[in-house]
Amino acid sequence: MSQSRECTRGSMPGAAARVGVYRRRRPECTVLYEAVRQELETWLARSREADPDGDPIPWWVEEEFRRFLACGILAQGFARARCAACGHDFLVAFSCKGRGVCPSCNTRRMAETAAHLVDHVFPRVPVRQWVVSFPKRPRYFLHRDPALLGRVLAVVLRALEGRLRACCAGAPATARFGAVTFIQRFGSALNAHLHFHICVIDGVFSQGADGALRFHPAAGLDGAAVAAVAGLVRQRVLRLYERSGRLDAQAAQTMRQWRHGGGFSVDASVRVNANDRAGLERLLRYCARPAFAGARLSWQRAGERVRYRLPKPRPDGTAHLDLTVSELLDRLAALIPPPRRHRHRYHGVLAPNAPLRHA
Repeated sequence: MSQSRECTRGSMPGAAARVGVYRRRRPECTVLYEAVRQELETWLARSREADPDGDPIPWWVEEEFRRFLACGILAQGFARARCAACGHDFLVAFSCKGRGVCPSCNTRRMAETAAHLVDHVFPRVPVRQWVVSFPKRPRYFLHRDPALLGRVLAVVLRALEGRLRACCAGAPATARFGAVTFIQRFGSALNAHLHFHICVIDGVFSQGADGALRFHPAAGLDGAAVAAVAGLVRQRVLRLYERSGRLDAQAAQTMRQWRHGGGFSVDASVRVNANDRAGLERLLRYCARPAFAGARLSWQRAGERVRYRLPKPRPDGTAHLDLTVSELLDRLAALIPPPRRHRHRYHGVLAPNAPLRHA
């Protein structure tokens, strides 16, 4: 196995002219790895004692933590690589490819996903980010019911596509939109907060009788149009919850009367121009980002308490969270997505089986 990049070695002449250097990451030296390693077994045992007849910890959560403890550790497996330019051999530890805990694997997946979408999926047209969030009570069911989550997402997408068609002059009723949805299960404070980041092509596509593809750019997507989408999403989601038995009629009617949107929030203020591919990649990296940054963790009291530095202060001025190691594992466990569920999905003309995707 040869390494495509040249390696840099201080004793080699012309080392400054070399293009790259491989340095093995050392996860065992991080606060997160040390905290999980020392507390995992105690945390699992305590959870089982608290509910001996149930299943307090889903199997995929325990597996995610155990795979993280093997990620990047040479004793758990490695590949031997050789630099074709200088003949230097080095070892590359296997990674866990986890989706919830490992900051390294999640960051790599973020970069790969954004690059793939820019290079192979999104055409050179404007893209707008729609962020859709829900009140706490409906959000509770979304965390635990994947089928319901898919139905709610379909409701949101139908509302967006209808509004886009209305804002595209000359677009026929058969015109289709294109979008990629990122399902984020986390907030900025290590909290469970399921919401959607939907990167939508800012317009719709139609196909003429001659087979030619035409793009109809959207115009007039102002605050009133976004508020109309939010109201439609609120109305249809509450109706869906009422029909499926998640909310009774009285609770649904009460939520319809709440002021300021009742916790249903839709934001569409971020728009990337057609030729700003670097800006589009930054937006997609933000949507595909990990649930937390391992570099924000530090020991407050070694082996007992950790501190997580928040990305930005809260309204009350709080700039960090102080947690016991057990509390940290509780929060991380809530952020681990269930297995075999896609974290981003393709819609409309960007769907894998869409007839217009190749065009």
